[in-house]
Amino acid sequence: MHLVRTDENVDEIEALADRLGGRVGLPSLLQDLNRRARRTLAPGWAVHRALTWDAADRRDPRWWPQGISTSADAADTEEVGGRRLLVVSWYSKHGEGSRLTFLDLESRRYRHVLLVVPAVHDGEVTFEPLAVHAGGLVWHGPYVHVAATARGVHTCRVDDLLRVPTHGLVETFGHRYVLPVRFSYRARTDEGLERLRYSFLSLDRGASPPELVVGEYGSLTQTRRLARFQLDPATSFLYEQGGVARPMVVEDGGVVRVQGAAVAGGQWYLTRSTGPWVPGSVYAGRPGAFRRYKWATPMGPEDVAWWPSTDLLWSVTEHPRRRWVFAMRRSRFG
Repeated sequence: MHLVRTDENVDEIEALADRLGGRVGLPSLLQDLNRRARRTLAPGWAVHRALTWDAADRRDPRWWPQGISTSADAADTEEVGGRRLLVVSWYSKHGEGSRLTFLDLESRRYRHVLLVVPAVHDGEVTFEPLAVHAGGLVWHGPYVHVAATARGVHTCRVDDLLRVPTHGLVETFGHRYVLPVRFSYRARTDEGLERLRYSFLSLDRGASPPELVVGEYGSLTQTRRLARFQLDPATSFLYEQGGVARPMVVEDGGVVRVQGAAVAGGQWYLTRSTGPWVPGSVYAGRPGAFRRYKWATPMGPEDVAWWPSTDLLWSVTEHPRRRWVFAMRRSRFG
């Protein structure tokens, strides 16, 4: 089981930036956050703090939240541009691709950014929506890594953020900002092994160097493996040997239908949904020896990320009208 990095879409992104008037980057986006989340209460006995989206995003049947990462993953200072941020991935059930949402925890303002793949049509550079489930997300350094299940991982560079003119050169499904895929890590498997599914991602900042944590969503009859890849702290790329990135560790012993996993203090913390009507669970411990904490989360928990200085586990829920971004104190789990 390994990943092979593709060539970077340097020329395509340059041409796309020229067509759209140049890169704007994250600072411009953060000055143009057009929606506001609100504080709220959420079910689940372990919930310490909860936010919910604006009314339209809270009930939208087209877009479903999945992955989560934070500025504490992105930078040692735990801030980017002087702000404490969350970033959440969504996928569309109506063929509109996938997107990221950047949320400022202080102001609670946020904005959606469409993920796109540069493309050439009739000799002109344009883009297409990135059609991926986006079940996991890690923002590390200048890059955002997005889980792509059987395909591996797609990687974007935040500095490549583009603003699309209002007259609409291309279809963006209502999104004013787009972020192109810079390169991808394609999933490959040696003969005789089952391909690893990149269902969710997180960052283990406690490791030195930091590690990309990968896990599989699986039923009783599927594999439920947990893996760790070393990250190069200088580049934020996966560490490669001979052009191949291989996991340092692959462990069985994952839990059925897990949606996210984070590692903190040498312990694993998994989230598991019990559907749209029953609060979810957290599993804490080590592969093969997890303890279940029932009804700890709101209904439909997804990916999970750890914020070191606050020792909070952040997660997000997916079901329309029951959508929260919430934090849990890690100390509640043993």
